[in-house]
Amino acid sequence: MKWAVVVFPGSNCDEDAVSAITEVTGDGVDKVWHTTRDLSGYDAIVLPGGFSYGDYLRSGAIARFSPVLAGVQEAAAAGKLVLGICNGFQVLTEAGLLPGALLRNDHLQFRCELTPLQVVSNTSAFLSDYEVGEVIQMPIAHGEGRYYADEQTLDELTAAKRVGVRYLRNPNGSLRAIAGVVNGAGNVFGLMPHPERAVAQWMGSSDGRRMFLSMKRFVEDNQVAVQSDGRVDFLATRAEKVGVGQRHGH
Repeated sequence: MKWAVVVFPGSNCDEDAVSAITEVTGDGVDKVWHTTRDLSGYDAIVLPGGFSYGDYLRSGAIARFSPVLAGVQEAAAAGKLVLGICNGFQVLTEAGLLPGALLRNDHLQFRCELTPLQVVSNTSAFLSDYEVGEVIQMPIAHGEGRYYADEQTLDELTAAKRVGVRYLRNPNGSLRAIAGVVNGAGNVFGLMPHPERAVAQWMGSSDGRRMFLSMKRFVEDNQVAVQSDGRVDFLATRAEKVGVGQRHGH
């Protein structure tokens, strides 16, 4: 399995992501500069945290127009895994790959702390190694992490089990305490907490390890192969039947 970690001007968690993925999975990881358009050689793409383009206008608003986003959108459409962490989540919402928006924290403060989360759904490729209802710990580090969407969208996300994790102690005023959501196909996930900063006990938590392992297991279980034209070939019969994001029936 091959991973890409996208680097924008202003990214500051790319090295953390590369280190975590390498340590946890043992897979090859490339840092991909924001001018790269072709991501067809990768099975999973990570948009890391940071302050892309200085967060001018608003977080993720300029990065959304970066050349690499064309490749990210093509990868998502092809069924490859896309994970957006913190600023990466903001970029995915700005690009329309995930619903909603991330607004200024309701207290207008930057928060950096280990935060308890509850796993709401494990039907996606990112959370299959967790149990529904399980309480996990991951750090947050953001000033614009308040998840917002209209009531209809919130209801749809809940009904479709597309809310992946919620805050147990809402640190930013997110509606319905939402900390992370997945797209309809189950192959794009964005969350404000940092799983790459929770992969060892000395970090305060190792709960983030299973997110990367879930992604790896999904790719390997479904025998996903990247073809020469960049399309994903789902060789496993089960994957063809149930599609991305339905590995478990929870």
